[in-house]
Amino acid sequence: MTDQAILVTGAAGFIGFHVARQLLAEGRPVVGLDNLNVYYDPVLKQARLDLLRGDSRFAFVKADLADRAAIAALFARHRFTEVVHLGAQAGVRYSIEQPQAYADSNLVGFLNVLEGCRHNGCRHLVYASSSSVYGANTKLPFAVGDRTDHPVSFYAATKKANEVMAQAYSHLYRLPVTALRFFTIYGPWGRPDMAMFLFASAIMEGRPIRLFNRGKMRRDFTYIDDVTRVVSKLIDQAPVDDPAAANAPSRVYNVGNHRPEELMHVVGLLEQELGRTAIKELLPMQPGDVLETFADVEDLMRDTGFAPSTPIAQGVRNFVTWYRDYFKV
Repeated sequence: MTDQAILVTGAAGFIGFHVARQLLAEGRPVVGLDNLNVYYDPVLKQARLDLLRGDSRFAFVKADLADRAAIAALFARHRFTEVVHLGAQAGVRYSIEQPQAYADSNLVGFLNVLEGCRHNGCRHLVYASSSSVYGANTKLPFAVGDRTDHPVSFYAATKKANEVMAQAYSHLYRLPVTALRFFTIYGPWGRPDMAMFLFASAIMEGRPIRLFNRGKMRRDFTYIDDVTRVVSKLIDQAPVDDPAAANAPSRVYNVGNHRPEELMHVVGLLEQELGRTAIKELLPMQPGDVLETFADVEDLMRDTGFAPSTPIAQGVRNFVTWYRDYFKV
């Protein structure tokens, strides 16, 4: 593995796997890190990892982000010039039940990554934030300059903390950092705890789909291939000093489709592709949820040329094709 290898944390996860595969396809060597935890089926994580391991330019490291010694040793060994940090404890509802897991991975783990970057000459840290930082914000679409100090879940609080921590390191140590506020990413190899996967599984198995707020929710569903194109471009676009960020080399972008979709519409598309009718269980609003997400991506479009290009119908069709193939249904 050369010194030019890019570190991708969470490489066995949904977004991390796709980003690593994109970078490998571009001829860039990748070191992928993951702890392969059991938050969801590790067999799916292993299947993603097996695909990445088919490329000789990929090297895998099994380690926990919260293991300070292991992360420090990894950075000292490779001295990564670019880091894409996508590893985290995900999920809004799980953060209500297991907040300690989020403190370990998203706070301690993120600090260990920042320290690794600081001490080993990293030229750019690109990391995952989340649309959940907008919390109870009612102004739509969500713009990067909107207030993000009213989180409605502990998961959102940890992601907001990541942005503040990265900003401090950028200011103190001149570390170029770029935060990506992801909006409901979906597609092949997706996470089983996310809506698209949950809905498809329930429809195929004849179980009720749980629709919170009686199904009256809208989400800015963003197709995974659009996301990987953005990350790949941004790796080589380290930010310069920004007066809006205390003259630190720090940027924040929304990464979304710029088009919210009704959950009922998405369910209808899944029914159409799967050839089955969903059993719908209409439930009240859940703690930690928000009614609608809608990304303002104008600054991302301006700086990178990004434009979301995958319509929801095509994205759902691609997901279902993968789902049928993976589960042999």
